Amino acid sequence: MEIIHLPVLLKEVVEALKLEKGGTYMDATVGHGGHSEEILKFIGSEGRVVGIDRDDEALKMAEARLSNGRVILEKAKFSDMETVLSSERISEADGILFDLGISMVQLRDHERGFSFFSDQRLDMRMDRRQKVSAWDVVNTYPEREIERILHEFGEERLSRKIANAIVSMRRKQTIDTCSQLSGIVERIYRKRGRTHPATKTFQALRIEVNGELNELRAGLDASLRILKKGGRLCIISYHSLEDRMVKHFMRDGAKKGLLTMITKKPVTPNDEERSSNPSSRSAKLRVAEKI
Repeated sequence: MEIIHLPVLLKEVVEALKLEKGGTYMDATVGHGGHSEEILKFIGSEGRVVGIDRDDEALKMAEARLSNGRVILEKAKFSDMETVLSSERISEADGILFDLGISMVQLRDHERGFSFFSDQRLDMRMDRRQKVSAWDVVNTYPEREIERILHEFGEERLSRKIANAIVSMRRKQTIDTCSQLSGIVERIYRKRGRTHPATKTFQALRIEVNGELNELRAGLDASLRILKKGGRLCIISYHSLEDRMVKHFMRDGAKKGLLTMITKKPVTPNDEERSSNPSSRSAKLRVAEKI
């Protein structure tokens, strides 16, 4: 079954980027190309989009969707942004978009090992070429390190109990599948609330496996060097750790006279979008302009 990925806050992003004919824009999380496709409609035949992503499958879908001479697609991380532009002999960008987190396509593809409903092997690698997966973290990391990851990256209040339960289980047998791990967490919580009890655990492991916060920090720093004066930085985040980092980065940039805050408060999806695309409900868009 084909899974359609709906770009979040599409209209708001297009407006916030302040798109110009002939401009060069970087989509640092091109995914399946939904935002880039819309950007191309506004920047004319002389405009360009540089899209990067760590996920080979996503890049293949973006290439099929955006196949024209105005799009440059590269497999790269946020920390590679400057290298990618330099290799294309591009000195600066008129705008940069980050759409953070995991796509519903990745989540619903159970073979990727992101979903707590999956009976497939624990994985969670955005780039399948890298060696360390969620299986390695769960089955080989010391208990204290697992507890730290769950507490720091998942803000999980039961991190100690969950880490202890993981280590107790793996002494008997390896924890191979997503459903095995989510079952351990469910037994700790005993009951379900509005969200699945394993949500924070899986978020924490995904962040650890992919080094997401370190990469975001590198991307934010690079954006100041890449953006031209008057260029817009648009960032969509989905959980408090990302949003907090983005907010502090933009506020610090404003205090140093490097950025102007365009959004005093984050832009969130309206009722219509939340209804048609429930996965957008936690999205927060923050926008700043380089001075």
